[in-house]
Amino acid sequence: MRRAALCVVFVLVAACARVPPRLQGVYALTTVTDAQQPGTVGERVRWGGEIVSTTPATGDTCFEIVSKPLNRDARPVPADESAGRFVACAPGFFDPTIYAPGREVTVVGTVEPPTPGKVGDADYSFSRVHTDTVFLWPQRPPRDLAYAGPYWGWGPYPYGWGWGWGGPWWGWGGGGVFVGRRVTVGHR
Repeated sequence: MRRAALCVVFVLVAACARVPPRLQGVYALTTVTDAQQPGTVGERVRWGGEIVSTTPATGDTCFEIVSKPLNRDARPVPADESAGRFVACAPGFFDPTIYAPGREVTVVGTVEPPTPGKVGDADYSFSRVHTDTVFLWPQRPPRDLAYAGPYWGWGPYPYGWGWGWGGPWWGWGGGGVFVGRRVTVGHR
């Protein structure tokens, strides 16, 4: 019984340890949309998303970020949903070549009053956060996809002519071997 309890504790601790140390903590559940309300100014939040632009200025750098939901590791989820855009300003210089558009970041900071701006030609009210932590996530590796459909009949296959029935990992046939065409899909 004691060994089982120890295993459960170990699993729970290991599950919690996946959030990078600089991003750990307890934060308000205020979303980017909620931060448009005056009562949220001063709350500590942890937000993330994809960088749209990085603008260094004297003494600080501001990022325009498309908000994305965070997973249990506090990393932005690559999803086609967003609570809006926000501006995160951090002290110091952050190189726009490294903190480039499309890169994923998670920030920790304090909500400030919204700031007006533009997205294209449209007027937009950006939620704003003064950040003390900007965590740039490593780029995601490309995903490989393989064709998994069956084939049948007579015709040219990658390794010669043949007949048969099956798929890239199973089947039977004569003369030809079918191997699914690999396609690399990049992640933005």
